[in-house]
Amino acid sequence: MSEVFLKTPRTQVRRLPQRGAYDRQTAYAILDEGLVCSLGFVHEGQPYVIPTGYGRQGDFLYVHGSAASRMLRTIEQGVPVCVSVTLLDGLVLARSAFHHSMNYRSVVVLGTAEKITGDDEKLRALRAIVDHLLPGRWEEVRPPNDNELLATSVLRVPLEEASAKVRTGPPLDDDEDMGLSCWAGVIPMTLTPGAPLDDPTLAPGILPSAAVESYRR
Repeated sequence: MSEVFLKTPRTQVRRLPQRGAYDRQTAYAILDEGLVCSLGFVHEGQPYVIPTGYGRQGDFLYVHGSAASRMLRTIEQGVPVCVSVTLLDGLVLARSAFHHSMNYRSVVVLGTAEKITGDDEKLRALRAIVDHLLPGRWEEVRPPNDNELLATSVLRVPLEEASAKVRTGPPLDDDEDMGLSCWAGVIPMTLTPGAPLDDPTLAPGILPSAAVESYRR
């Protein structure tokens, strides 16, 4: 597999092309840090964009849900999909309203999803999704039983046609605005986990694992 995505007319960044990135390392780092993707598809002529969890393993992105899910039942038929993930890194406040922006890292993936039918591969995909939320969590919990596997659909999207787009740095104000008496700069934005909260029904004496206690994103 090439270290870069094939640049296609559909994935080529046209607005501010210098922010585009087509290497897998950049895109995979963004996908691995994100938690929610937006999955777009068309069902009976109506466009939908559904936020959902995901996981990545190698050159595939995995999504899952109820076997009765309209989204999954639609896209498993080979309907083209668009998957996007965005990480917000900062609010960019310029001296002019026009140049306000955001610092971000984003990935857009285009393709068609494939339904996973074998139980072994389905379990590996579900493990990738669970461990994407919290590395090592799969080993701490009960795996799905046969009925749960039957009730769950898992689809994979090949990571073949994709691109990343990244903005960093301060505002890009016009020269004539540099003397304005208005604060300009960046407000950094981060996703910060709080302290773990026990399930109210948790048995006494059960403590969070080290992975839970030290969770960071």
